[in-house]
Amino acid sequence: MRNQSKGIDFRFPEHLHFEKTNHTWSLAESNSRILIGMDPLGLASLGELAYLSIDEVETMVREGQSMGVLEAAKMTGEIIAPVSGKIVERNQEVLEDPFQVNKDPYGKGWLALIETESWEEDSKKLVTGAKVAEWSASEMERYRQQGWID
Repeated sequence: MRNQSKGIDFRFPEHLHFEKTNHTWSLAESNSRILIGMDPLGLASLGELAYLSIDEVETMVREGQSMGVLEAAKMTGEIIAPVSGKIVERNQEVLEDPFQVNKDPYGKGWLALIETESWEEDSKKLVTGAKVAEWSASEMERYRQQGWID
C-alpha cells in the first residue's frame, strides 16, 4: 500500500512482515536469517532519528523485548524485536548516521540481521501479504486521529 503525508512515502510492501504495534518490519532472507527495520509510519511518528543504538552482535534477543534504543525529534524509546534470536549483524551505516533509517527505511536503513530458530512461530504474529493493506490503512487513520501525521 502507498499513501503520502507531508512528502513522506508510506509504502507497506506485502512481501514484508510488519509488527503491528512497534512498526518494525522483517524480511526472511532464509528460514533462519531475518533482516529487521522500521516502517515509515512509525518513523513519521518519531521524527528524524538523531541517535540509534542496537544491541551487540551475538546478543540474544526475544520477540517483544528491547533490542536497542533510539532518540528522535519527538521522543526517545526502545527498538522492540519482532522475532527472537541472535543478532548476527548490525547496520554500521545507520549507527553512524541514523537519518539513513528515515531516508530509506526498506533499503539502506535496515537495522539488524537476526538468526532465529523460531521464524515460523514468530512470523504468525506479524502482518504480511494481502492483510498489509487493511492493517496499514487502519494504522494511518489511527495516526491521523492522534495527530501524529496529516
